[in-house]
Amino acid sequence: QVQLLESGGGLVQAGGSLRLSCQASGSILSINAMGWSRQEPGKQRELVATITSGGHTNYADAVKGRFTIARDNAENTVYLQMNSLKPEDTAVYYCAFANSWFLYDGGVESWGKGTVVTVSA
Repeated sequence: QVQLLESGGGLVQAGGSLRLSCQASGSILSINAMGWSRQEPGKQRELVATITSGGHTNYADAVKGRFTIARDNAENTVYLQMNSLKPEDTAVYYCAFANSWFLYDGGVESWGKGTVVTVSA
C-alpha cells in the first residue's frame, strides 16, 4: 500500500518542455521500481518510462531521446523530464509503483490519480 502524488502537468506548445514529479509514501521496500504511464481519452494506457531503485531505466520507443526519467531515493520521488514535446504526447500521465525488481504493466501495485499534459501544435 503505497500512495503516489503527481504534479507538474500543464499546457505547453509543441517543442517545449515539462517536468513531472511523483512522490511516494507508505510501505516502500528498498528494492522497488517506479515509472510513468500515459493515456489519451478512449485509448489504452501505455507505459512510457520506468526506473528501478538501482537506477536502471527503460523507455518506450516513442519517447526515447526526448524524455528522461530520474529518481531521488532519499525523498522517494521520481521525475519525468519531457523535452521536445509533440501534440501526440498529450495525455493524462500516471505515476506507477511496485515493490519489485522492475516495473511492467501487469506488475503495477499502486497508481497515482494522474496529471494532465496538453501539447498544442
